[in-house]
Amino acid sequence: MPTPVAAIDIRRDLVGLLPKLRRFAVTLTGDLAEADELVQNVCQRGIAKFHLWNSGGKLESWLYTMARHQWVDEARRHKLRPAGKGNALEQGDPASQTHLNPVEAGEAHRLVTSLPEGLASVFLLVDVEGHSYKQAADVLGIPLAAVTSRLSSARLYLASQGHSRSSRRF
Repeated sequence: MPTPVAAIDIRRDLVGLLPKLRRFAVTLTGDLAEADELVQNVCQRGIAKFHLWNSGGKLESWLYTMARHQWVDEARRHKLRPAGKGNALEQGDPASQTHLNPVEAGEAHRLVTSLPEGLASVFLLVDVEGHSYKQAADVLGIPLAAVTSRLSSARLYLASQGHSRSSRRF
């Protein structure tokens, strides 16, 4: 029996979203291995539950929300705290070091994953992935005011860290 067209589309779209999903998962888990496992689980679940997706919304946002829910559920089951651990990219994963030279990429990723709890995901969704504040609030299940506050805190933190580490003088 042939595969339904919707299933083929979701699989194709998932492949294109894998880098974004992985970056988001790293902000949730703080660990590359856990992030990869979370992404795999979200992809499997997304394919299985594709019929529940509201095609009027963004598939990407639906998957981010699913990832967040799954991570929170796992954290509750294992009594873990769903916070970044700051060690996510210290392992030197080459797939995570795109668009920047390796020295800058590693440092940038360490800075983002070292953000206090809740700030990295907001920063990634709004400033890296280009989601609106409202979309980020919906994905993360937090009020719009919390997105604004967390994003401001994340930007201030990163600006202060970049300023103290920058070897460039303008």
